Amino acid sequence: MQQATRTVADNHDMIEVRGARENNLASVSVDIPKRRLTVFTGVSGSGKSSLVFGTIAAESQRMINETYSAFLQSFMPSLARPDVDSLRNLSAAIIVDQERMGANSRSTVGTATDAYAMLRIVFSRLGQPHVGAAGAFSFNLPEGMCPTCEGLGRVSDLDVRELVDVERSLNDGAITVPNFAVDSWYWQSFVASGLFDPDVKLQDYTPRQWQDFLHKPATKMKVGGGNLTYEGLVVKVRRLYLSKDKEPAQPHIRAFVERAVTFTTCADCDGARLNRAALSSRIAGRNIAECSAMQISDLAGFVRGVTDPSVAPLVANLRDLLDSLVEIGLGYLSLDREAGTLSGGEAQRVKMVRHLGSSLTDVTYVFDEPTVGLHPHDIARMNGLLLRLRDKGNTVLVVEHKPETIAIADHVVDLGPGAGPDGGRVCYHGDVAGLRRCDTLTGRHLDHRASLREQVRPPTGQLPIRGADLHNLRDVDVDVPLGVLTVVTGVAGSGKSSLIHGSLPRRVGVVVVDQSAIRGSRRSNPATYTGLLDPVRAAFAKANGVKPALFSANSEGACPACKGIGVIYTDLAMTAGVASTCEQCEGRRFTPKVLTYTLRGKNISEVLAMSVTEARDFFPGGPARSVLDRLADVGLSYLSLGQPLTTLSGGERQRLKLAIHMGEKAHTYVLDEPTTGLHLADVDNLLALLDRLVDAGNTVVVIEHHQAVMAHADWIIDLGPGAGHDGGRVVFTGTPADLVAHGDTLTATHLREYVAH
Repeated sequence: MQQATRTVADNHDMIEVRGARENNLASVSVDIPKRRLTVFTGVSGSGKSSLVFGTIAAESQRMINETYSAFLQSFMPSLARPDVDSLRNLSAAIIVDQERMGANSRSTVGTATDAYAMLRIVFSRLGQPHVGAAGAFSFNLPEGMCPTCEGLGRVSDLDVRELVDVERSLNDGAITVPNFAVDSWYWQSFVASGLFDPDVKLQDYTPRQWQDFLHKPATKMKVGGGNLTYEGLVVKVRRLYLSKDKEPAQPHIRAFVERAVTFTTCADCDGARLNRAALSSRIAGRNIAECSAMQISDLAGFVRGVTDPSVAPLVANLRDLLDSLVEIGLGYLSLDREAGTLSGGEAQRVKMVRHLGSSLTDVTYVFDEPTVGLHPHDIARMNGLLLRLRDKGNTVLVVEHKPETIAIADHVVDLGPGAGPDGGRVCYHGDVAGLRRCDTLTGRHLDHRASLREQVRPPTGQLPIRGADLHNLRDVDVDVPLGVLTVVTGVAGSGKSSLIHGSLPRRVGVVVVDQSAIRGSRRSNPATYTGLLDPVRAAFAKANGVKPALFSANSEGACPACKGIGVIYTDLAMTAGVASTCEQCEGRRFTPKVLTYTLRGKNISEVLAMSVTEARDFFPGGPARSVLDRLADVGLSYLSLGQPLTTLSGGERQRLKLAIHMGEKAHTYVLDEPTTGLHLADVDNLLALLDRLVDAGNTVVVIEHHQAVMAHADWIIDLGPGAGHDGGRVVFTGTPADLVAHGDTLTATHLREYVAH
């Protein structure tokens, strides 16, 4: 390990980590200065997150939870003690991560940041006419919400076309709702009611029959000497599948609900969520819903005009909060934007702003790649906020790959030298100047720059986009060249995602590879998700003369005690529940009998514990090897085959999806920030992969902020010039060389600096 010289500090000024062994950490011992900004670097899978999140932050949170009563702890998630010999001088840790904010449609940017709560108080004091206290302006409280949509701003409706086929009769299966098939219990109530001839097509019903068939409320009827409660199809489907306290458990019913339910803007409040009294109260001609719908940068200007001394301290706090949102590059959002629609990077920055106004000091803030989703222009502002948090007397720990953020660190901890089993060690800790001089992968690549292409590839055609007007787009016309690497650039909020995701995914042959969560259970892992497990199971079955199902943790071979998960979740009633390794299979997930079957000396549990690199040596050919090769191509060599998908980062999820799609026929690939989570050294590998995709006859369109990807492109589409209503226009199309030579956009400025470095 290389270490820069530093003055010896008082031990209490250091977080002392001794013998950390979480995941791949190789008994790591390191001192991290408190009240400083420390950046953790290293390739994906080197152990950064295991040290920062899995050890330091996890132990801080566990110890805080232990200070609560047993009763309160019973409502908290169980936190196991990290595998570490000792941790000293910890302070309370606040994790500001990229987890998407909950999909609850009642949560907005305004409610998540408390800006809306402040605005409600201002309106309750100054709004004319006066309509009540702050609660009268809340769409989440009965006194403020619109009674029709109950504060959601929209009402749900059912698309009848998804419920029935009008060209059929009841006997021919006209009802297409799950569980309503011919002869089913639900189907029989329609036939037995006597209201309809079961052999008449629905399209031939009289208006009265059609009304009764769909909308007749629950009605008791006497049929054939017995009683029957009849209700129309729409009424029954709403009761069965759409009641508020029900979440459809079965995938086919969830899929039906997603297809059949449509949302329309509430006619009574016109989407404003509030009742008429709340909407009647105004300040300077605007009601609170109009303020919430304003772009935050505009709302900040409006709030500055509120000068009444009775609310001066509150308005000052609100102004500071709005200014911070603008400063962090979120000025293009509005307070009424649903929190669940924010990207991971946007969600992290919203959480960050919440902490900037906090009165707490001497806490540890932990960030996971805070530059995700940020244009180089915005990274400087993000850096300023990290430094502000530090200067308030806090310890700031940042996992990051971008050299612009590494450059502002007081202290750097570089992990490696490689990933997975080849990582988990501290290769360097000290200042940035020392990192530049040292011979680690990060040190060598810190000043590495990709160069402009000497010769760009000629397009083989065009994919036209015409009149794009989603969100802030201004009736955009642009041609996406086929057969080349196109990079779509622009500051956060300029309209990149609106243009590409709003226009391309519906086209034939377009594959979108994003960072969204992968649906699956705790049992899902790279082996199951990629289909790799099928040839692996087949190989084990053939070698041992038994059924392939024995080698599935979801089937016959699963350990009966833990049902193939490898851990037992125990509810301890009044104290926190715990997840403990299954004693019966010792975490190996399979029955003892299954573990006696081997393939070239390894049992199925040992194969699933292999990294992709190890598995490539173990499977030298065949379908398993081709899947493993694609996983290696996308930079996931360090992942173990059995690692739960729930533990993967957004960038890892995207690369896993890309590995699957690479096995398909030629397509247009749309990638959204594929450099997320990639070390500087891995970006070169990504560029080589993108080149291979294009050279194989594919079109690759990448939404990206990383200048190395911009420089490597054949074609650039730059949106802007700013964010929100200051963006939404194509401000440049052409080659990167043209952009550097003649461009006058923010992207041009930063790319020019990058290639000249």
